[in-house]
Amino acid sequence: MMAFDGSGDVRDETLLAAYAGGDQSAARVLTLRHTGPCLNLAFRMLSDRGEAEDVAQEAMLRLWKIAPDWRAGEAKISTWLYRVTRNLCTDRLRKRRNIGLDEAPEPADDTPGVEVRMMEGDRHDALQAALETLPDRQKLAITLRHLEELGNPEIASIMEISVEAVESLLSRGKRTLANRLAGRSSELGYQS
Repeated sequence: MMAFDGSGDVRDETLLAAYAGGDQSAARVLTLRHTGPCLNLAFRMLSDRGEAEDVAQEAMLRLWKIAPDWRAGEAKISTWLYRVTRNLCTDRLRKRRNIGLDEAPEPADDTPGVEVRMMEGDRHDALQAALETLPDRQKLAITLRHLEELGNPEIASIMEISVEAVESLLSRGKRTLANRLAGRSSELGYQS
């Protein structure tokens, strides 16, 4: 068994193969690398920290289950995990739509309480509220591109659409967000 120090020198596929061979330290490195991004995507899609944690954990569990059968070179592990996370979130969102308004859980309020961060909290809330008004596919594309900082080809792979379709979703989503936030510049501390 190899001892992995957590540095970025070892490729994900190498780590997954090592884990499949029984090396738990490889699993720790992969977990450290990928749980955070999965959690961030899930939280942005679901707006619920507890559900996002469940989704991130489930995505990682699915990676561990598929490890022995992973076919190197077919997909990046990060792309596969984003796709699994997206699908798990989509399933949860569909289930939510079937729940009555009174039965739905209250969204978690993660607004920072520190006075210095109040403006950032207001900006975050305004952006999140505007994101919530977007169609699901536009919201996912915007989240992956601008919040997760992925490239359009990787987004296309995750969403299983063409790069051109990603560009179209991003363009329409940004235009809608700009319209939704247009009158709030000074309120949110942005100067013209």
